[in-house]
Amino acid sequence: MKIDLIIPCYNEEEALPFLYPALAALAEKEKAHSMRFLFIDDGSRDNTLPILKELALNDERVQYYSFSRNFGKEAAMLCGMTMATADAVGILDADMQHPPALISEMITALEEGYDVAAAKRSARQGQPGLYQWGARMFYRLSNCMSDVQLPQGAQDFRLMRKKVVDAIVAMPEYHRFSKGIFAWVGFKTKWIEHHDAERVAGTTKWNFFSSFHYAIEGIVSFSTKPLTAMVGLGAFISLIGFLYALFIVIEAVVKGVRTPGFPTLASLILILSGITILSVGLAGLYISKTYMEVKRRPHFIVSETNDERTLH
Repeated sequence: MKIDLIIPCYNEEEALPFLYPALAALAEKEKAHSMRFLFIDDGSRDNTLPILKELALNDERVQYYSFSRNFGKEAAMLCGMTMATADAVGILDADMQHPPALISEMITALEEGYDVAAAKRSARQGQPGLYQWGARMFYRLSNCMSDVQLPQGAQDFRLMRKKVVDAIVAMPEYHRFSKGIFAWVGFKTKWIEHHDAERVAGTTKWNFFSSFHYAIEGIVSFSTKPLTAMVGLGAFISLIGFLYALFIVIEAVVKGVRTPGFPTLASLILILSGITILSVGLAGLYISKTYMEVKRRPHFIVSETNDERTLH
């Protein structure tokens, strides 16, 4: 079986000296399978690209694709899947938090008849409590809001048959949420649990705010239920307002007219204004996605590569 492993890289010069030997050891262990390593340089500003060029000179299994700028991990994964030609295609991070050795177990799963072997975290060791709570809430909220169900701790780290990759690449949307896309295309999947490994070098490119933005993107990309929920909330508040107005009228008739309290009025204004702004913002998110989709811009631009198929 031929296997292409996709490794998105963004400023990973410190991690690559650890990753490449691990990949080489994996290929040596799995001699029965022919492996290639597809490194996607996502507009790195350090020495990532020079290191990849040097690796490619010394190892014909190494292929690199360097973007003209930083397009993001989603674009890097799409580039790798687009360029992959092997029978099976894998995706893993460059920082070694996705242990390359786990690929062997994924290969076994495909040999058993599965179409996808995907990793999921069994624990989020070393992460702040707020981050862990936010991650758990994201999966619960996403599964509640969307018809696409994501297992708790699901990761991009996986090995897929080519037919699965072809189905994923065929989805043309500009705003891509790969975890949702992987789940949406279906296919027979085996989930493999593993503990988070420490990053071998460098610093993470993610923080709480970027993760929060990614979570919002995921929910909005695969569900219109938030819009339905806002309509329901608006109808519920209107009903409460009508009942409250009816209560005031009845109270005025029974007890006489009294001056309504300012705190009550101010609270109602703030609550209703907040809900209005939230609803408009939510609708704006969906409109902005439509705006970006109709432009049909490329997901990425490759400026340098050693892949002869893309050379001009």
